[in-house]
Amino acid sequence: MRTALTIAGSDSSGGAGIQADIKTMTANGVYAMSAITALTAQNTTGVTGIMNVTPDFLAEQLDCIFTDIFPDAVKTGMVSETGLIEVIAAKLKEYGARNIVVDPVMVATSGARLISEDATGTLKKELLPLAAVITPNIPEGEFLADRKITTKDGMEAAAKEIYGRYGCAVLLKGGHSVSDADDLLYDGSEATWFHGRRIDNPNTHGTGCTLSSAISSNLAKGYDLATSVRYAKNYISGALAAMLDLGKGSGPMNHAFAISGEYRTLKEAGIHEYGE
Repeated sequence: MRTALTIAGSDSSGGAGIQADIKTMTANGVYAMSAITALTAQNTTGVTGIMNVTPDFLAEQLDCIFTDIFPDAVKTGMVSETGLIEVIAAKLKEYGARNIVVDPVMVATSGARLISEDATGTLKKELLPLAAVITPNIPEGEFLADRKITTKDGMEAAAKEIYGRYGCAVLLKGGHSVSDADDLLYDGSEATWFHGRRIDNPNTHGTGCTLSSAISSNLAKGYDLATSVRYAKNYISGALAAMLDLGKGSGPMNHAFAISGEYRTLKEAGIHEYGE
C-alpha cells in the first residue's frame, strides 16, 4: 500500500485539517499518517481556540515517521508560526521527501490574514520552493503574485508569476468569485483548466484540505500531476454532491461517500443492536 503524510492542525469537529486529510487519504486508497502542528477547538460555526505544538515536538513527530514508514507523498496545511515552518522545511529536505503538496493557508476567502507576516515570509522562502504543487485560493494567489485576480486571464498571469517566483507548479483555485468551480494548473510549460460542476451545497468546510489531500494521495499512487488533480476534483465533487448536513454552521462534506463493504453499516455487518 502506498503511504501519505499530512502535516497540519487538528480540527476537533472533524471536517477540516488532519481529520479531513486522513479521511480523504483513506478513501483514496493510501495509508495516512499525520504530524500535528496545532490543536484547535472548533466546530462548524467557528474556531474558539488554538494551541500550537513546539517546534521540537513537531520535529520529533517527523523523525518518527520518516525513519519508519517513509511517505510516498506529503501534504502540508495551515502552519501559523515561523519556527514550525522552518522545522517542516528542514525535515523535508533532510529526508528527501517527495511529492510535496503545499496548501498555503495564508488568506481567508474574506481576505483576512490567517498567519503573521513573518510566518508568511518563511513559508514563501523555505517551504514553497520544495513543493511539487501548491494549491492557493484566489486571495492567496493575489498575495503570492502581488496582483489582483478578477478574470480567467488574470488567473493564468498570476499562476505564471507564482511559478516564476517559487519554481513550483500552481493549482490556482478559481472558486465562485472568478470562474465558478474551475481551477487552473500551471506546471511551468502548460496551463490546464479543470472544469468543475457547480454543486449547490452550503456545507463546504474543509474543501481546501480535502482537495490537497486527494492530490497527494494520487501522487503517492504514482499518477502524474494533471491526472492527480483531475481525480482529486472528481472526488471532492462526489463528497459535496453527497449533501451531508451536519452542524449549525458551514458543515463538512461526506468524505466516505464512495466507501462500501461489510463494515459500512451495522446491518451489513450482521449486527442488529449495539452490543450484540
